Amino acid sequence: MTKKLALILGVGAKDGIGGALCEKAGIEGYHVIAVGRTGAKLDIVIEEVQKKGGSAEAFVANLADEFEIDKIFKRIDAMDHALSFVAFNAGNAFKEETLNMSSSFFEQAWRICCFSGFIAGREAARRLSGLGEGTLIFTGATASLRSRPPFLAFASAKAGLRAVASGLAREFDPLGVHVAHVIIDGGINGEVIRARAPDRITSAGKNGTLLPRAIADNYWLIHLQHRSTWTFEMDLRPYKEVF
Repeated sequence: MTKKLALILGVGAKDGIGGALCEKAGIEGYHVIAVGRTGAKLDIVIEEVQKKGGSAEAFVANLADEFEIDKIFKRIDAMDHALSFVAFNAGNAFKEETLNMSSSFFEQAWRICCFSGFIAGREAARRLSGLGEGTLIFTGATASLRSRPPFLAFASAKAGLRAVASGLAREFDPLGVHVAHVIIDGGINGEVIRARAPDRITSAGKNGTLLPRAIADNYWLIHLQHRSTWTFEMDLRPYKEVF
């Protein structure tokens, strides 16, 4: 039997959304392709998947480059696995005061958070629709719905990504591809926030920030949904979070 394949685009630290998704897919018996910018971080993620009995490999790529995304999918085409689960998790919270923001900064935010999502989503949808099944999930943020300074560029790009996801869902859901968008509304209790703002986790208290593994579990619930009850958009936030 052909093994199913999970492609996770935008994998950084092991203790983040991308790393947690790789671990979850590996535990579920999928062969995992982890794509990120830093080989050393990817190696740690792959090792963790394998420790838990899964199979995985890493591709180092700049997802803002269309050519590199195309190479990833062509390598997958040559594999003896059936693509089944794709998560686009690339991007970071681009932060800059509006009057100091250069056009190149704004464009970079769009290219990484939105443009790359379109290219990856298009190529994933092309392959999954050919199979007549599979799941494509995009990671969103509070900024997907609301813009405020100093995150104008980030919010613009994330709103654009949400529009890409919505358009792909309307086009490819009827072809058997479950396209979804997950809004992460709150701080993620992972390596990044622990390094940059540890006090935020302490002040939030127990379960006051989102746990990466719990986020991954919800992505997987979307993947397993029956075709008669597909979710397009899910918002995840700590029970204490004001919204």
